Amino acid sequence: MIERYDFGLIVVKGRRYSSDVLIFPDRVKDGWWRREGHAVHVEDLEEVVAEKPEVLVIGTGYYGLVKVPDEVKRYLAEKGIELIAQPTKEACSTFNKLLGEGRKVIAALHLTC
Repeated sequence: MIERYDFGLIVVKGRRYSSDVLIFPDRVKDGWWRREGHAVHVEDLEEVVAEKPEVLVIGTGYYGLVKVPDEVKRYLAEKGIELIAQPTKEACSTFNKLLGEGRKVIAALHLTC
């Protein structure tokens, strides 16, 4: 569960992270790097897709500046993965809610911008 999010900082299971993260049901990958800082591309999500989640929650940043192109939306749909893209504060709440419902959910979160 995500315990706290503020601009540039997230706390997951008591551990603080200050760079973008991928949150899997069993682990957190710190330092999620994308080909293009404020856009998500298919290759940025290879590790996520390999886990076969039901839902991917993308946190688009504090101000929602990260874009998810239609190509990525189509790719995830073809893989049977529901996409929810929201500003990161809302994405954290959505992730916690879905996790609490027992859904297989992964979060990809941009912590700034």
